[in-house]
Amino acid sequence: MIKIEKMASQHLGELITLGLDESQVKFVGTIDDILTMINAQIRPYVITVENQVVGFFLIDTVYEKNNDFVTSKSLGLRKFFIDNKHQGNGYAKQTLNLLPDYLAVTYPNHTDVYLTVNVKNNVAKNLYLKNGFQDTEELYLGGPSGPQHVMKLAYKVA
Repeated sequence: MIKIEKMASQHLGELITLGLDESQVKFVGTIDDILTMINAQIRPYVITVENQVVGFFLIDTVYEKNNDFVTSKSLGLRKFFIDNKHQGNGYAKQTLNLLPDYLAVTYPNHTDVYLTVNVKNNVAKNLYLKNGFQDTEELYLGGPSGPQHVMKLAYKVA
């Protein structure tokens, strides 16, 4: 059964072994680079299956401070990925289906979550669209990897 958990020190050993296809690294970065982003406002989460870490993402609680397309009650979903050895098992879809309820409980003062996905990354964009995210029809042009679609998922507070 798939679970979303706050990253804890016991996850670190497994986390640093996670990998991405070379074609995905340009969109997500390396795990070493991602881990340097963690702070009190950018919080790490692991995706587990039977207590094994299979994926990872960050929730940015101050996403609106650097992105003018976001409202003050919005979160940012960043660096979402499933380990390349575990891709193709539906874990990304299952996680995205769990995410709205998880965020509603974990962040009750927020109402939605935004992400940006590179315009060249159609696989990821379609995954997000199939799992409740809406394309806002805006492009984010401020990232180092080129233009990105702005996507939003509204969720109900529990």
